[in-house]
Amino acid sequence: MTAGVSCGYGRSGATGLDVREARRARGTQVTQRVLIAADKFKGSLTAVQVAERVMAGLRQVVPDVEVEALPVADGGDGTVAAAVAAGFERREVRVAGPLGDEVTAAFALRGDTAVVEMAEASGLQRLPAGVFAPLTASTYGSGELLRAALDAGARTIVFGVGGSATTDGGAGMLSALGARFLDADGEPVAPGGGGLAALDSADLSGLDARLDAVELVLASDVDNPLTGPTGAPAVYGPQKGASPDDVATLDAALAHFAKVLEKSVGSQAAEHAASPGAGAAGGIGYGALLIGARFRPGIEVMLDVLGFAPALERADLVITGEGSLDEQTLHGKAPAGVAAAARAADKEVVAVCGRLALPPEALGRAGIRRVYPLTEIEPDVAKCIADAGPLLERSAARIAADFLR
Repeated sequence: MTAGVSCGYGRSGATGLDVREARRARGTQVTQRVLIAADKFKGSLTAVQVAERVMAGLRQVVPDVEVEALPVADGGDGTVAAAVAAGFERREVRVAGPLGDEVTAAFALRGDTAVVEMAEASGLQRLPAGVFAPLTASTYGSGELLRAALDAGARTIVFGVGGSATTDGGAGMLSALGARFLDADGEPVAPGGGGLAALDSADLSGLDARLDAVELVLASDVDNPLTGPTGAPAVYGPQKGASPDDVATLDAALAHFAKVLEKSVGSQAAEHAASPGAGAAGGIGYGALLIGARFRPGIEVMLDVLGFAPALERADLVITGEGSLDEQTLHGKAPAGVAAAARAADKEVVAVCGRLALPPEALGRAGIRRVYPLTEIEPDVAKCIADAGPLLERSAARIAADFLR
């Protein structure tokens, strides 16, 4: 029995084994050039480690296979690491973490293009284990990261947002860039989304002038507005420890934030609040839109930045994946973006994952021919997470046996 879950798309709906036999019958060369373009297996392996394990598994079966690794990300945590793996220089800087304590965060730079990942400064991973701060966590450090990219000479900044510990509408980030948010006594409001309830006035006149000369791209895999039933607090607040009461408080505070901003920046404050991406990463997308960012799906931006198109042209088979292939995958996650680009180029795509929660027909429509979930080898999810590396090598060996020999 052939390994993996066959998704049956394309003209023939053939499996990898069928495709290989058909090529042999025609006397054509069997696929030997592979592009690994997978995201991280969250909680188990980074995208770089995924690529390393897949490469090792392929070469166990086909030692001379040509493999190109291009770890990918969709704008969330792991975005800087993917850029560094693609040849960007890693730059480190000390910034404020979500609770105000100083942390070492990184951005990536190549020429005058910078990749800044808000999770590096303001992500959940920056909180102590088991600690959440839904009302008080701030994005101030993310603004400091953007400022560091400007200091480094960046003229284009890809601002990847996701995995945040914050729901402050980007107020902290804007403060770090020169904005002032004051209460009725003329004092700065408290950090975090909760503090915005006391906001009386907003002054953006002191924003860093260099922002006017920079192309700022908001890279995100979500298109939520700032507030409301599909806004940042309602949809993502619970992931950051927000109780139902906290969600209501944050939603009202962010709506008030946007209302106060109308006095200083005009009707565009309300327009941006309703725009796709405004609710990304606790509303930092809103703050980015206010300073002129252009919203684009994160995986599309990152594929451009990482040089995916020329790598794809060199490949015959593309291997993508992430920890869980589920309904969210189909809505802007890295594997869906990779598969869409590969399918448009008439390249065959297979995927690896920890767990699979999508039916074959959905994967087939997405352009993924076959999936190799780790749970197919080891049904115990806890063991899959603990032993993801060796299991992934075994899955990759199965891919090699199916598609490369």
